[in-house]
Amino acid sequence: MFATTPLHVVAVSAGLGQPSSTRLLADRLAAATREQLTADRDRADQDRNVEVRVIELRDLAVDIANHLVSGFPSAGLREAIEAVTEADGLIAVTPVFTASYSGLFKSFFDLIDNTALTGKPVVIAATGGTARHSLVLEHALRPLFAYLRAVTVPTSVYAASEDWGSSGDQYTEGLPSRIRRAGGELASAVLDRTVPGASSGPRPDTGEGYDGEDAVVPFEQQLADLRLD
Repeated sequence: MFATTPLHVVAVSAGLGQPSSTRLLADRLAAATREQLTADRDRADQDRNVEVRVIELRDLAVDIANHLVSGFPSAGLREAIEAVTEADGLIAVTPVFTASYSGLFKSFFDLIDNTALTGKPVVIAATGGTARHSLVLEHALRPLFAYLRAVTVPTSVYAASEDWGSSGDQYTEGLPSRIRRAGGELASAVLDRTVPGASSGPRPDTGEGYDGEDAVVPFEQQLADLRLD
């Protein structure tokens, strides 16, 4: 019997403008993830819908500030927090302010219990005016979600002003390519695969009803598996 429970992907955008490049990046990452999840669903012949939601933190800014000082979330903020903690996959996008994530972005995630995102796959992304701030993903966002015990996918996406409309060059990938790769990694993580295209066959030395720890594959066997026929 195929699973019919929808897959929920939530994107959190901390952009302040309307429209904003941060929201645009969140939308494109969400679309790439949905596209890959839908393709995987069709290949597996499963009737499982993919539901995507984007949460704009600018609309919750006052509620976030009130909750920080009062300890009581509004109904809308509570619902947004529940959507994030219950999502199958999360996309988190912030503008860069003073070489780090924005205060609004950090304040929202300060309201989430540090165990509520345990094991949840996350794409981290940021926007800024110059590529010089791209390391914010590694020195600020990735440690934040490591503290929250989430699982950040390998590819993070930074979009500088000059990246929009650029297809890259012989040395670097363009923004659309990075978005597709990050979306594919998130989709794979949501479907409990380690990398795109990884085998989902039975574990070695286990039966069909195996329900324990992952089997340890001897190093010699791993080397043998790498040999080409």
